[in-house]
Amino acid sequence: MRVCTRRRLQTLRMWLLIVFLSLHLLVVSLVLSMYHSSCEPHSHPDIQTSISFFIQNTSTSTNTMAAAESVTHKVEIDSAADDLSKLEALFSHPLYNMPTPPVPDGDWLLKVRTKRKDEERSTQQWLSANEDGYDPILWNASAETHPPWLRFHLGISRWQMYQHKDPNLSALTQQLASHRIVSAVQKSGGTQLKLVMSFRNYGKALFKPMKTDLKENATSECRQERHEETNVNLYYFSDFERHNAEIAAFHLDRILGFRRVPPVVGRLINVIKEIKDITTDHKLATTFFTSPVGNACFYGQCSYYCSTEHALCGRPVMIEGSLAAMLPDLSLAQRRSWKSPWRRSYSRSKLALWETDNNYCDSIRKVPPYDRGTRLVDLIDMSILDFLMSNMDRHHYETFEKFGNDTFLIHLDNGRAFGRHSKDEPSILAPLVQCCRVRRSTLLRLRLLSLPAYRLSDVVRASLSQDPLAAVAPLLTESHLSALDRRLATVIQTIQDCLEQHQHHSDVIYDDITDYPWA
Repeated sequence: MRVCTRRRLQTLRMWLLIVFLSLHLLVVSLVLSMYHSSCEPHSHPDIQTSISFFIQNTSTSTNTMAAAESVTHKVEIDSAADDLSKLEALFSHPLYNMPTPPVPDGDWLLKVRTKRKDEERSTQQWLSANEDGYDPILWNASAETHPPWLRFHLGISRWQMYQHKDPNLSALTQQLASHRIVSAVQKSGGTQLKLVMSFRNYGKALFKPMKTDLKENATSECRQERHEETNVNLYYFSDFERHNAEIAAFHLDRILGFRRVPPVVGRLINVIKEIKDITTDHKLATTFFTSPVGNACFYGQCSYYCSTEHALCGRPVMIEGSLAAMLPDLSLAQRRSWKSPWRRSYSRSKLALWETDNNYCDSIRKVPPYDRGTRLVDLIDMSILDFLMSNMDRHHYETFEKFGNDTFLIHLDNGRAFGRHSKDEPSILAPLVQCCRVRRSTLLRLRLLSLPAYRLSDVVRASLSQDPLAAVAPLLTESHLSALDRRLATVIQTIQDCLEQHQHHSDVIYDDITDYPWA
């Protein structure tokens, strides 16, 4: 009985095993069948049409974007060419090419004369025109061999820093932008660091580097980029000096027809090779260091912004800056510094007298040198320039002492200009508003620059595009350029208000171009 029971159990187990294996094989076959089916391509017209349409759209979109970029690039090229043609037309306009009499010998700042060095040969030497015993610097007899900076000095006259179409200007700016620097020392004085750069041919330039600040965590640096505005909480006398403002001021001054700012050009400087390795200034040399992110930095010594927190840093070794051609040495051409009658109080709580007295100009007109000649209208020219570029830091100006009171004003130190584009500062125009006096030539050029064919923003953009640093980034943003047009309209309207307030136009207009036939 037990034997039968065991056989039945074994038979049952065998059948169960067979059933399990059969089910397992069935499941495996079904899975394999489904896998092969999924791998076979099926024809779904709707899906294929959608995929084809997507591919076509993607291709069309890519082509459209490429075409749009090409069109945009072409528009930019055409716009730049149009701006350059406007600039060329402006400088060819009769207002910029008025016939002028020859400059008298006494109206040149420096002069060249022949002097025998010994019995066998003669050279030329340039001296101060008053020849008060200055040590001569000997040069070759041919004027063509004079280096550009010397030709610049020899071209300074009583009424302008350089001539309208000065053939030496291009050579001078090219030298500033590319020639090898052989020495770099710190310029004494001032609230911010400036360096005097020397070239192989004895030329010198004032270098103002792009401002950088190390953050508190000392892991990176920040700088006032082109598009950034000055902090609204900063007073005008606490603002940073901007290298691009110095460059733009030179171009704007030239476009206005003043020609009273020394030539300035932008340049990338190697902090190590072109400053640290060649400096003979021990105090400057001790301030170089490498930032935590590996950038070469230095800070020099000055009144306010010379510390590790306000260090000037390269990226990693190259730093932007402006190079301004330096004026003749004071031993050759003395300069006189004048306090501006409309200088600010440089106080957080006090106002200057001109800010509270509407009749302030009446008293200024009675005081030399503003009581005669062109000094007052020259000062008003300077205030117009400052208003256009929003420069509130004009506390002094200089003149060449040789020419006395009858000479142009030198427009130096423009680094605090172009700080804000969203706000205009009407108080900068106080000399014009309070005195209601302006040169006829200045008014005519302002009106010309307000016309679409010579629009101020367009010609400034074109002029700045020729600076080497424009390849890095535009020196002025479009917001700053638009602000120029807006402020120009304000200046013209201010002059128009003055004309309406006075019975005789001659009370407002100082007629310095009586023979100009087109106005």
